[in-house]
Amino acid sequence: MSFRNRCLIAGANGIISLSVPLEHGRNQRVRMNEVQIAQEENWQGRHWKSIQSAYNRSPFFDYYRNELGALFQLRSGLLMDWNLECLKWVKEKLKWPAEIRLAENHEPRSGTDAVEDLRNRVLPKNYTQFSPLKYHQVFEEKTGFLPNLSILDLLFNMGKEAGFLLNG
Repeated sequence: MSFRNRCLIAGANGIISLSVPLEHGRNQRVRMNEVQIAQEENWQGRHWKSIQSAYNRSPFFDYYRNELGALFQLRSGLLMDWNLECLKWVKEKLKWPAEIRLAENHEPRSGTDAVEDLRNRVLPKNYTQFSPLKYHQVFEEKTGFLPNLSILDLLFNMGKEAGFLLNG
């Protein structure tokens, strides 16, 4: 269970979980770059309709609508390819200068080359343990502030200011 194939958005009645369906379900025992998306259902259409319904009244949805809608038209067979396209889109919108690089292996390093492994730091079972900064949300008056949602929530509600908020 991870956020590799899911995200959370804010709807009128609370949190909505969007999940990309996987071939052979979530119990695939293959490398991340081999996980395949199930193509039998129109998950992208359902996700896009949910996003439009949830954020149509947000201050910056119209600004991102066309480009994000085009992203949901892409057909990808591999979950990793879909995630990379989404990550590139978000990186561009936030104007983050960071380079996206894929690890060639996951062997632990030691000494001065050691890199902390944060892959399991945020999981569906523990994501609520983080306390993000608050910002205005579309349904906040009804649901209260809903923390730890998809970056889409922050973008649609804060626009270009989202990057500044994340950078502190």
